[in-house]
Amino acid sequence: MADRRPEKSCEQACESLKQQDYEVAVKHCTEALLSLSQYPPAHLPEACQAQIDRIKIETLLYRIASFLQLKKYGQADEDCRHVLGEGLAKGDGSFRAVLCCMHLKGKLQIVSNVLSKSLMGESLNGMVTKDLTRLKTLLAETEVIM
Repeated sequence: MADRRPEKSCEQACESLKQQDYEVAVKHCTEALLSLSQYPPAHLPEACQAQIDRIKIETLLYRIASFLQLKKYGQADEDCRHVLGEGLAKGDGSFRAVLCCMHLKGKLQIVSNVLSKSLMGESLNGMVTKDLTRLKTLLAETEVIM
């Protein structure tokens, strides 16, 4: 992948989450997602597409955590549905592989902590709670397996 910008934005989003600068994290995530949308899946080698998918999943997870911290639950839920829908629909294990990789790099805990905090402390509507609980369960399973 010649353009490293989406991956750099994704890493910057992770750093912003660590620093609790959630607006900046959302900005970096959105930049990464916009940049990734410029790569049409049909024209890429499988290895490049796998890398793009990994960056997209990580970026969406960081954006979900940031939106939750900013109390933008509708936007967090929309991203959550994208992650769950696209990640689990493939059925090839790549989604879980991304989660395992994030866990090994110490990046999954940030997202998991925010999800736990939001599910425990906030009054969310039923659909948001359902989607976030499903995502939190997947993250917890990943952490246990590893």
